[in-house]
Amino acid sequence: MRTKSRKKNKINVVTLGCSKNVYDSEVLMGQLKANGKDVAHEEEGNVVVINTCGFINNAKEESVNTILEFMQKKEAGEVDKVFVTGCLSERYKPDLQKEIPDVDAYFGTTELPHLLKALGADYKHELIGERLTTTPKNYAYLKIAEGCDRPCSFCAIPLMRGKHKSTPIEELVTEAEKLAANGVKELILIAQDLTYYGLDLYKKRNLAELLEALVKVDGIEWIRLHYAFPTGFPLDVLDVMKREPKICNYLDIPLQHISDDILKSMRRGTTKEKTTKLIQQFREAVPEMTIRTTLIVGYPGETEENFQELKQWVKDMRFERLGCFTYSHEENTHAYNLEDDVPEDVKQERANAIMEIQSQISWELNQAKIGQTYKVVIDRKEGNYFVGRTEYDSPDVDNEVLIDASKAYLKTGEYTQVKIIDAADFDLYGEAII
Repeated sequence: MRTKSRKKNKINVVTLGCSKNVYDSEVLMGQLKANGKDVAHEEEGNVVVINTCGFINNAKEESVNTILEFMQKKEAGEVDKVFVTGCLSERYKPDLQKEIPDVDAYFGTTELPHLLKALGADYKHELIGERLTTTPKNYAYLKIAEGCDRPCSFCAIPLMRGKHKSTPIEELVTEAEKLAANGVKELILIAQDLTYYGLDLYKKRNLAELLEALVKVDGIEWIRLHYAFPTGFPLDVLDVMKREPKICNYLDIPLQHISDDILKSMRRGTTKEKTTKLIQQFREAVPEMTIRTTLIVGYPGETEENFQELKQWVKDMRFERLGCFTYSHEENTHAYNLEDDVPEDVKQERANAIMEIQSQISWELNQAKIGQTYKVVIDRKEGNYFVGRTEYDSPDVDNEVLIDASKAYLKTGEYTQVKIIDAADFDLYGEAII
């Protein structure tokens, strides 16, 4: 006989996917808390909200498996209700309703008020910047825009997130002030495309002006830029980065490929020559800048010649940070009309080859850091080490600095000067200068 869960009226929010989803879950939790609800992130609860990802095959599979896992718990009486929201739900709601009908309700990415109503809560418009952050206390994501107007052939994000919509500067400053008041010292600016910021509201690319406003927020020490787009990059951002010490010398700019015919098919609006020139402009304007990029291999029609060109370019450009993904053939995208003609094993071989090159580049760049001293923020203690980051590293995806915990006591969230004494491919080892 099915027994009711004992954890009465506690809502467990489960987040899958990218930092934009983390942000959305935090907003949802802030709204629930303001409504007097007992809410937690990825803990026990009798009501479950799964914030799904629908970006590529692996992410979709993880989302579906998570839904099925909680449906089993519901069947066993371990939870009472399961709600599904996020990108997978936005993109595949009719299919999900048909395949997994026992979910209590599905909601898309723009249906927060409806989701809240289903959870017995009201959407409170006055809660600008009120979030229940799930990241370590010292950093938080700040989503400056929603959606995307770019026509990239391989990407389903516009299907799930809609058109680009910037958040006004004054609202973002208010949100940053509230985060700072709660102990946040590092803002990680996110959007599908930071460089498009302001075009809809201010009729111009306004990222630089937003940065000028955010650096004035007391308590914020670092501001980091994620997810820029190479076409139409507002170069005045580099001037602000160089002038303002709070803005990390760091830029995440996914470039995806470099072969001209692949870039054209991807509808990226740029060329190898323009992309290479842009990276050179970055390095000339801010010589100490760390550039993170991501690449896609195995895109339809990618020949061995295209791939060799990409490999050589990675060697030549010596990016400080780089990730590589295999192409995922996504329904209702422009590239879905093309034949997915690169075998999966070849895609994986190509991705591995790129990451081998990057591993060597990263090792060489890290060796050059031995003997240098950096400002490091301590994110956590893990085993015998305090684990931190420099301004050149973003959480979860970049290098970390490991400091022997037996030699110094360091507080999580605090900044300290650290001398680098050793280095591996993707980790630095340091001694705190107390």
